[in-house]
Amino acid sequence: MRASIARAVAALVFTALLGLLTTSASTLAQTAASAPVAAVPRVRLVATGGTISNRTGGRLSAEELVKSMPGIERYAQPEFEQFSNLASSELTLDQWVALAKRLNEIFKTEPDIAGLVVTSGTDTLEELAYFLDLTVRSDKAVVVVGSMRNPSTLGYEGAANLLEGFRVAASADARGKGALVVLNDEINAAREVTKTDALRLNTFQSRGYGILGVVDADRVAFYRTTLKRHTANSEFDIASVTKLPRVDVILVYQGADGDLIKAAADAGAKGIVIAGAGAGATSGTQQAGIDYATKKGVFVVTTTRAGSGRIAAGRGGRGRGGANGPPPEDIRRRIAGEDLAPVKARVLLMLALTRTTDPAEIQRMFTEY
Repeated sequence: MRASIARAVAALVFTALLGLLTTSASTLAQTAASAPVAAVPRVRLVATGGTISNRTGGRLSAEELVKSMPGIERYAQPEFEQFSNLASSELTLDQWVALAKRLNEIFKTEPDIAGLVVTSGTDTLEELAYFLDLTVRSDKAVVVVGSMRNPSTLGYEGAANLLEGFRVAASADARGKGALVVLNDEINAAREVTKTDALRLNTFQSRGYGILGVVDADRVAFYRTTLKRHTANSEFDIASVTKLPRVDVILVYQGADGDLIKAAADAGAKGIVIAGAGAGATSGTQQAGIDYATKKGVFVVTTTRAGSGRIAAGRGGRGRGGANGPPPEDIRRRIAGEDLAPVKARVLLMLALTRTTDPAEIQRMFTEY
């Protein structure tokens, strides 16, 4: 009798416990189902073309590029739009202006966009990236990506670069760091990076400065930031710009003739960037060409062809004067290019000339940007 009672009590206890456990499991499942899922950031691709799209038989569209990224939904809500589909060398300066205006419009009208990714051909990627660094007036990420191999080539790295670009654009840590260039698992500042090899995958490097960070399997890791003015802190408002002024780049080489500088001035150049030897030296009759250009009101910026190094005020003839030198007003049109590469000095001078023709103001811009 006692055994029967004990078994009955045990059965009742078991049934009660089972009901309690079932109810708890059901409650937990309902709570999990009703809990909001953390949304990943919205990131939009604005595709311009380049090798990353240049498939044999026809270029990949922005939509096809987005679909080529496995696992993108873990990091971002991907969106896309096709701005153009050209080789980078075929993009015009007018298209640069239109692109910057479009990116500014997206940030202004869609405040919940976390960042933008722009595809570009690698040949002139560093120039476009720096232009966007100066003209996109938002602290949200603008990431420029490309690839060295085309989609029809064994070892095509475009999808990997694009995925990493989306990851960087979605990262809160990328905010406020200016336009970024992401290729080969590395993050570089648009102002500092340059293409250093015609073919190798590790071509984009920031000589003397180093990378800003890396994109690894676990996370996007930043190590430093750039101190120069850019993006949200830029004074260059592209909204009212319809045409960029002509600025030419002329290389210094042994025995170079100054007639090329004179020809650029006569052809309507508003500015000329001299890619000087060493710390800004000219050769042949180039100094006479510079004197001719500055007398015509052309601004001449001295940079170095060496690949790195800073040009300080007074180099490249800027300090000449006196009885045998050009008059002071001409000297003032000679601008020290600081540490900018010649092609990037051209970008900054074009934008500077949309705002001012005051030599002191232009020199200030080269110091601050």
